[in-house]
Amino acid sequence: MKATVIGLSDTWLDDDVHHYEINISGCSLECKDRKREGGGICTYVRNDLVFNRRTGLVYRIKKSTFRFVRKLPYVRTKIKEEMAKTYNELENTFHSATKGQSFVQKLPDKGLNEVDVLKELQKYKSLGEIFEGMMDVDWKKGACSGTVYSGEDDLSNLMAKVYGEFAWTNPLHADVFPDIRKMEAEVVRMTCHMFNGGPNSCGTMTSGGTESIMLACKAYRDMAMERGINFPEIIVPVTAHAAFDKAADCFRMAIKHIAIDPVTRKVNIKAMRHAITRNTCMLVGSAPQFPHGVVDHIQEIGKLGIRYNIPVHVDSCLGGFLVPFMKKAGFDVEPFDFTVPGVTSISADTHKYGFAPKGSSVILYSDKKYRKYQYFVQPDWPGGIYASPTFAGSRAGAIIAACWATMMYMGEEGYVEATRKIVKTIRYIEQELRKMPDIFVYGKAEVSVVGIGSKKFNIYRLSDALSAKGWNLNPLQFPSSIHLCVTLVHTKEGVADRFITDIRDCVTEIMKDQSAECKGQGAMYGMAQSIPDRSLVSEIAGSFFDAYYNTAEKEVVNGVL
Repeated sequence: MKATVIGLSDTWLDDDVHHYEINISGCSLECKDRKREGGGICTYVRNDLVFNRRTGLVYRIKKSTFRFVRKLPYVRTKIKEEMAKTYNELENTFHSATKGQSFVQKLPDKGLNEVDVLKELQKYKSLGEIFEGMMDVDWKKGACSGTVYSGEDDLSNLMAKVYGEFAWTNPLHADVFPDIRKMEAEVVRMTCHMFNGGPNSCGTMTSGGTESIMLACKAYRDMAMERGINFPEIIVPVTAHAAFDKAADCFRMAIKHIAIDPVTRKVNIKAMRHAITRNTCMLVGSAPQFPHGVVDHIQEIGKLGIRYNIPVHVDSCLGGFLVPFMKKAGFDVEPFDFTVPGVTSISADTHKYGFAPKGSSVILYSDKKYRKYQYFVQPDWPGGIYASPTFAGSRAGAIIAACWATMMYMGEEGYVEATRKIVKTIRYIEQELRKMPDIFVYGKAEVSVVGIGSKKFNIYRLSDALSAKGWNLNPLQFPSSIHLCVTLVHTKEGVADRFITDIRDCVTEIMKDQSAECKGQGAMYGMAQSIPDRSLVSEIAGSFFDAYYNTAEKEVVNGVL
């Protein structure tokens, strides 16, 4: 029996199966009752659902059905073959810049001196230059979407000096390093002030946006459970960052994804209201969201939070050091901060438009009564009372110091000027893209991201064509699209015009043959969207990391060294 394509239809009533049909490459298996034909699979599916209620019902039955079908011998063999091919491609891509070079597999018998270590590091640094040459990508010339947000030499030199001064510090030992404690507290306070937090506003530094988001979810989960909610659920726009899904998975929370307006790309407030239940522990809005750079209606979400007594989190990880300065830079932006009634927490990345070193972010709360649920304490450990404000125990004090130094170096004036340049650039790019009839812009480029789509050709072909010209954009899915995230690097003279010219030239070439086959990364994203069993996509992503950490020196063939 062939089983490479799987289809599924179902009808639900009162959380039970009444009509269920599985199509496996033309073979149909239907059950209208669990006791009739196909009852074995339906029983398997239903039993699996009983023990996993964190996700939507339709999603769960699809997942459990695909899990069952993948156990069929033919399917299992076919999947194994295709996964081996995928791994080959990933492995050989990663090793393209290191081909013919050996990997360090064990500690050197005798340590190297400083000169030799630095000499070796220069060899490693050259690998990036080799790869850039192969891919024809140069972030210093504005070729990358996002990735590097400043890159200014003066700031780089400052951070290097600061890191060296505080390399051995650790805020876990606040009594030993009071300087780091003071700097971290000041970073949090300065950021609270940026978001118009009151005297009771507070927060902590974290390692990045994912940790900031997950800590907020953890705090609201624990608060909900204290209130007697045994199965807390998160309500997020479908465009919210995937870190909310990661939190739901790690903390055993349910999560509901709310549809967005197809034109504005903002979350549908009416749908969000209908999704609220007695188990809802937090509502989420983005300022802006990652895919298309749109700011959700935070005021309306805040009203829902007040009406139903539910905390509201604003994810501003991407634009957290842009949106607070937009008005002073001369641009309008919807209310998004602690001045909005109902907003109880905000996440903002200092390591993006705050220009601080990677590994720094901030999670803020309107009041300490929320932050206390973020903490972890084990009072009965024989090693002493263990307590940590974030997920990590020990943390790099040098990153905190470098973040503090960056914020002091930039000052409000510096951030306002950077915001003015970035927003002006993204809106200029948006304006020019809207003049091109064969592509369109998703929503409105409100802050720093512009999302691009097409109704006339596969948009991933444009992504591949731009890659051939040295650009590195972000491919998106559901719907198929790409985006450019503008940073300070893109505001340099000529970069925006070069991007616009290259897009216009690429689109003109593509329109000569609209139905041509998509290749490269575009083909991969198109394929990934078409796979109904999303667990296969997850396995492909897992293969990516397997290839990343592989230190084998032989070329991979058929998934075997």
